[in-house]
This record gives sequence, C-alpha cells and structure tokens, in this order.
Amino acid sequence: MSTLERMIDLVEDRWPDDQVPEDALGQVLLASHLLGADRAVANFGGGNTSAKGSTTDHAGREVDAIWVKGSGSDLATMGRDDFTPLRLADVLPLFERDEMSDDDMVGHLARCQLDPAAPRSSIETLLHAFVPAAHVHHTHPDAINVLAGTRDGERLVAECFRNEAAWIPYIRPGFTLAKQVGAAVREDPGLRLVVLAKHGLVVWGDSAEEAYGRTIEVINRAAEFVNARTASQPRFGGGLPQANLHDKARRELLLSILPVLRGAVSSERSKILTVDSSPRVEEFVRSRDAAELVTVGAACPDHLVNTKRVPLWVPFDPGSDDAETLAARIPELAQAFRDEYAAYVEDHRDEDTRPADPDARVVLIQHVGLIGVGTSPKEARLSCELYHRAIEVMAGAHALGGFTSLTEGESFAVEYWPLELYKLSLRPPPGELQGKVALVTGAAGGIGGAVVEELAGKGACIVAFDLDGEGAADAVESLGDAGAAAAGDVTQEAAVREAFGRAVLEFGGVDIVVSNAGVASSAPIEETSLEEWERNHSILGTGYFLVARDAFAVLRAQGRGGAIVVVGSKNALAASKNAVAYSTAKAAELHLARCLAEEGGPHGIRVNAVNPDAVLQGSRIWDTSWREERADAYGIDPDELEDYYRGRTVLGVNVLPEDVARAVLHFASEERSGKSTGNILNVDGGVSAAFPR
Repeated sequence: MSTLERMIDLVEDRWPDDQVPEDALGQVLLASHLLGADRAVANFGGGNTSAKGSTTDHAGREVDAIWVKGSGSDLATMGRDDFTPLRLADVLPLFERDEMSDDDMVGHLARCQLDPAAPRSSIETLLHAFVPAAHVHHTHPDAINVLAGTRDGERLVAECFRNEAAWIPYIRPGFTLAKQVGAAVREDPGLRLVVLAKHGLVVWGDSAEEAYGRTIEVINRAAEFVNARTASQPRFGGGLPQANLHDKARRELLLSILPVLRGAVSSERSKILTVDSSPRVEEFVRSRDAAELVTVGAACPDHLVNTKRVPLWVPFDPGSDDAETLAARIPELAQAFRDEYAAYVEDHRDEDTRPADPDARVVLIQHVGLIGVGTSPKEARLSCELYHRAIEVMAGAHALGGFTSLTEGESFAVEYWPLELYKLSLRPPPGELQGKVALVTGAAGGIGGAVVEELAGKGACIVAFDLDGEGAADAVESLGDAGAAAAGDVTQEAAVREAFGRAVLEFGGVDIVVSNAGVASSAPIEETSLEEWERNHSILGTGYFLVARDAFAVLRAQGRGGAIVVVGSKNALAASKNAVAYSTAKAAELHLARCLAEEGGPHGIRVNAVNPDAVLQGSRIWDTSWREERADAYGIDPDELEDYYRGRTVLGVNVLPEDVARAVLHFASEERSGKSTGNILNVDGGVSAAFPR
C-alpha cells in the first residue's frame, strides 16, 4: 500500500460564518474564490460559476440577468468585472432549438451581453443558463474526475450517488452539452448533481452557499467512495524495487541533465523548466504502472492546451544508468515526441489548422521527478500544477479498474478548438526575450541593476549574481518567480559554479550571460601595489574567465547557442594614466571576449563587448576612493568629474546606467544581433581615443 494515507484526499469546506456579501454577484464571487483556492476542486483557469438575478440595464430598465465567469479568468483571482452579464430573456429561448453551431452561439451571446465591454462569454454559458437554479457551479474536482475518468465510470457514479446524479457521456462543451445537462436537470427534480464523462461536475442551488456546499459535499462523497473501494490497493500498482535517489544525488543529476533537456524541448522557442520532486510526484515516477498510465491521455479536457495529450516519459534506472546515459537518451526521446505529435496533428487537422509548438509541456523522468515546460515560469508551473491533478485522477481511476481518457480525435478537437484557443489569445504578447534566462554578475551595482531591469522588461528570467547577496536579491525582488539571486565571488570557482547551478535548477539553464562584476583602482605605476594589481586582474580577468567557462558548459549542453556580453570599459581601448592595473585588466577582458567569440562561433555562442565610460550615477565603484583618485589624476575637484567627463566626449553627454543596459540588450537579443559576434559597442559619448581601429 502507498505510504500516503488515502487514494484521494478529501477537500475542506471553506464557506465563512460571517462577512458574506449580500448581493448575488458578491456571493458568487466569494464562492468562486473558495472553489479556486483548492486546485483539487478547480484547475487554474478552469471551471466556471454563475448567478441569476435582476439588474438594471443601460436604459434604466429592470431585467432578469445571468452573470457567468467570463472566458480567460481564474476562479481564485477573478473580480466582479470578470463576470459577463447577459439578458436571460434573450438566452433562455435557445433551449428550444435542436442544434446551434459554435460560431452562431458565440455571436448570439455577444448580442445578449448587458455590457459590451464585459469579457467574452464562457464556452459553457448556455449550460449555466439552461439549469433552472439561481446559482450553478461547474468544476473539475479530482475525486469526481476519478469516477468520470474510469472505464466503468457510469456504473460507479450510480453506485456512489444513486438516483441523485445524472451521467452525461463525453461530448465537447457547447450547445449540445448545455442542452443535455439542462434537460437532465429539468426532467428530474430529484437530481443534485451531473457528472460529465471524462470532464467534470455540475451542481446548483438557490444560493451561492448552497451550490458551494453541495460541491464540497459531493466531492467528499466521491472521495470516500473511491477510498473505500481501493483501501487495499497501492497507488499506481506500488513502487518499483530500484533504490531511491537521495536529495544530493538527484540534485547532481538534475544539474547535469536539465540543460540538455531544456535544449531538447526548445526546438521552436526557448523554454523555462520548473522541477517538481514532491512526494506525490516521486511516488508516481517510482511506480510500476506509471510508464503505461502516461500514454492514456489527459485527465481533463481543460488540461490539453497546457499539458498536451500526453507527457514525455523518460526511462531512468538509478541502479544501471548514469547521468551521461540519461543525457544521451533525452534528445532522442524529445525528437520522437515531436514526430508523434506531428503525426497526431496531421491525422486530425483541416486546412485551417496551424500546428502548435510540437515540444512536450510535461516531462516525467523515472525515479527523478516532474518537469514543467513553458515559455515563462508561470506557464511551466501551470503545466506542473495541472499534471498534479492528472496524477491524482490516474491514481484513483487506475485502482478502480482502469483510467480512460479522450480519444486522439476528441483530444485534438479540444486542443485546436477555436473557442479554447481564444483563451490563449488573451494572454499578453510575449516579450522579446521571453523564454530566455540571463545571468548577470555585478547585479547589485548601478549598471548591473539597470541591465537586470532592461532584460527583465523584455521578458527574460534573471539570475542576479553579486558579492553583495542582499543587493542581488533586491535587484530581482520585483520579478517574483522570474528572478533568482546568488551571492558569491566571481573569483571563486565554487561560487561561480553555484550561481550557474542556481540558474539551472530554477529555470533549466541560461541563454544570456552578462559579465559585469567590477572593481577599480587608480595610482601611479610606482605606487601600484602587487596586491592591487592582482585584485584588479583577479576580478576583471580571472573572474570573467571563470564565468565564461561555466557559461560555455551550460550553453553547449543546451545546444541552442547563446549570448555572452562582456561589460568592459573605454580603458580597454584607450590608455589612461594612473590606472595601469584597471586598464590592463579591462584590456584582458576585451581580448578574452574576442577569443571566446572565435571558440563559441561553431556552437552558436555569440560573444560581444560593451565599453562604457564614466558611468557615475548609481555606481558603487565611483562611490569609493576611485572618484578622488581619478579627480586627482586629472587635477580637478571630485565634484567636477561629471562635467569633465561630459566635456571630453564628442557628443557632449554623460553616460547613464540605462544607456549601458540598452547596449547590453542589443547584444543579448538574437533578434537584434543574431549575426554579430566578436564586436565592441562603445557607450562613452564618443571618446576619440577609444574609437576602435
């Protein structure tokens, strides 16, 4: 038996004792939030709720209305404006029709809206309208979908709920399903719920509280029924005999194979990976029957556009396979997945079908874990969350006699359904660097912080690496799960390796590396100590070498090219008195970049340099003795430095951190500089002595 206590967990009734809104819309909004608060009840973005009542239209007339969750919102976070109000008098007569196409339904509902600016009506608006109750809730709970997704589901639902439940055989949402549900409820006053085969649950009530309470009640009845029927059975046939991977071994394995996997599932666009090795996932990927179960199909139609019909399953035996074997296996299986997906699309497409990205959205590595794949952390995490729901449904359905799913044709009809694809169209347009991961050294400083902001603003995930760990964390604090911080010294191999490890474990790898860690000192040659010389060359030479070395390792493992941007200095090209240690170290950086460009070219790794000068604003270097030392070298007061530097430029300007950041973006972006490597972009206002020649 599984070490987990139940086959299916029960859910909590969260309805509050007080502070319940008095109006119908406020009550259904509360119910929506409570349903969405438990993903075992309502998937992210899935399910819908409604309320019927009276309201005033634009002309001041009182009309009967229905408010239905609009397309594209999420129950857990939606607001009042996410409901679509419609005139019931214009909707209810549709029940008398025998058929109605999707296009006609969408067009008709648009004309029924009380507020033209409201969201587009849900696909399942008619289902809510046709059920003769003030409040209707449609969800996709794990416990119900165990029964709905079991081969003998109709019989089991009848045994569990007797004559209180109606069973509707699978049909894609739309007019026909809405009429079938409405007819079932209207014809049998004793019904308390409808189970939609391979889909979900519909309940209703005279109030939001009643409908919500009934939802929780029937979910828990189903869970208790499933648990009683499967009490002696292990989940997924029990565990395999192979030894478990301990945490350290799993971490080392993931560090080795995630970049390979990321490259393998980024055939058309760069992807972000999210790793999940939680107990439920670990139990599944270590089980006897997982390899067979993952081939059956999606546990709910709502999952398809975010998980595809099936995941990519990667066999791995910790006892006989090593990281190298697994790394070699992954690209082959990823290509086979794409080939099978292309065949699936070809078998079911029509002349209007535009094939979706063929890469897997969910990857399961046997004995290791679940990896969500997406063009953003949010998308990757959503793939993980939805597959958690699939795991729970498969556990119960398999134990009850066999998990079943939509056929290939049914799956395609949902995955490529225009009404489902419309939800995807509501997402913000992708940023220029969406799906990319950038590691920025010296991220806590003025230039580093500006680079973080510029790249993140274009959609990149950021790993901020700095000796000042708190400063690095501050630099990415506003990015949420699209940012990570690493504290460490670029001159230390272990610290650099750990920073890249953070990028790999958080996001799957790295695409853009900005070497920007800085130090500076100024003194005449005879006053320059060996210690100061070595400090400059250690940070600006050795540090940049170590960062580049680990960057190449990850970029080559991914096999998708990449960009390294070295933030140099005007001093790399132009001699400057009293700065021999700093200037020669910066010159070394520049030649390092040239050498790396030569070496990285065959692998699609572009290496370029940005040379700023006199960036005083927000600079930690200029807040040290460097300011006084440089002023002394020019025989001026420190307060006169800004005017001095502006005066020596041919453009007569000062250079700001954001100016440098925009230059970094140019070289980081494949769209802007995909055919440029080994180049230098001066951002110095035009210092004649530093003109490249």
